[in-house]
Amino acid sequence: MSNIVAIVGRPNVGKSTFFNRLIGQRQAIVDEIAGVTRDRQYGRSEWNGVPFSVIDTGGYVTNSEDIFEEEIRKQVHLAINEADVIIFLVDVHSDITDLDESVARILRKAGKPVLLAVNKVDAPAHMADIHVFHALGLGEIYPISGMTGSGSGELLDELVKLLPEKTAVEEEVDVPRITVAGRPNVGKSSLLNALLGIDKLIVTPVAGTTRDSIYTRYNKFGMDFLLVDTAGLRKKAKVEEDIEFYSVMRSVRAIENTDVCILMLDAQQGFEAQDMNIFRIIIGNNKGVVIAVNKWDLVEKDNSSTKEYTQKVLEKMAPFNDVPVVFTSALTKQRVLKVMEKAMEVYQNRTRKVKTHELNEYIQELIEAYQPPAYKGKYIRIKYATQLPMNYPCFAIFCNLPQYIRDPYKRYIENKIREKWNFEGCPMTIFFRQK
Repeated sequence: MSNIVAIVGRPNVGKSTFFNRLIGQRQAIVDEIAGVTRDRQYGRSEWNGVPFSVIDTGGYVTNSEDIFEEEIRKQVHLAINEADVIIFLVDVHSDITDLDESVARILRKAGKPVLLAVNKVDAPAHMADIHVFHALGLGEIYPISGMTGSGSGELLDELVKLLPEKTAVEEEVDVPRITVAGRPNVGKSSLLNALLGIDKLIVTPVAGTTRDSIYTRYNKFGMDFLLVDTAGLRKKAKVEEDIEFYSVMRSVRAIENTDVCILMLDAQQGFEAQDMNIFRIIIGNNKGVVIAVNKWDLVEKDNSSTKEYTQKVLEKMAPFNDVPVVFTSALTKQRVLKVMEKAMEVYQNRTRKVKTHELNEYIQELIEAYQPPAYKGKYIRIKYATQLPMNYPCFAIFCNLPQYIRDPYKRYIENKIREKWNFEGCPMTIFFRQK
């Protein structure tokens, strides 16, 4: 399985700054005001060839009447439970606070590997102040600066040593992996039970929080693939956390280890913000995607219902909306096989290879029809194109001034490639490179 690293700590110790440094972009908002981070941030990072996911949690607080801080506290607990390794961030300028001690107590009980990072050590004079944090009882201290990056190398060296090795299930079989993802209670397990013909997976109105994904080999009707379900069951008495947040965390782990994702929607609720979060994770990892609109039997409809519903969903997913949408009902087994057939088609599209000479002939036609616009008086000349040896559609186009290619022209080239070859359901990357 994929590895997840959570960054935890009290408000305003620099978690978002360090998160941005790990993922190499300014994704999380950074401000001196405490409590800016409320929604969880997810990103991908890599160190010494070891990839992992990073979660930036909100600042941990106690005894607060703020409803947002109450939700943040719940989500921090969930992040700690789900993560493989935890980075506990403290501020060298503040010594140990009551909140630091509260977090440390939780981490000692969690039984997870914890790295204690003392942040904002921006000058050698600050090194003398880090030793006070030994009192937290979390072992070795790693002085770092999230702003400048100093000290982060030593921290990450130890981090990758603590990450668990991938489980054997990833290497067992060389067949497509199809993951069913979505918000809680949209019918993921019901869909798989309908497909398998047996009640292998527990189905309940209570949103599930099973940590490990369930792998099932499916070999029927000429299809052979590994089916992954991310749903599970938890006792009602314990379902008090933010289950929407948890569904995304669980989906992150499953999506990163799959080929095609079936993103299930509830037909009665439509395409909501949480569905968009999961969709972004799918395309951010360059995985194939099929939209399955479940519970379609419960919706009042007419002759144009499917067309109008599809249009609304695709508009929300723009600019990438070359995605198949299938309307199904796991309860009545309506078009259940169609969902899987479409997922296998997307897998074939994702592995499609375009011959270099055919690609170049077609790109030449596109250039003759629509030249790249001149920029700053410079004329752009495209010379050569090739598909890169990646496990998803990825193309390199060589030209004299790649830095002057604007986004509208990139979208023009991508749309035309999609018109010529079937890459439905597959995110595509086009690099413009110096000749």
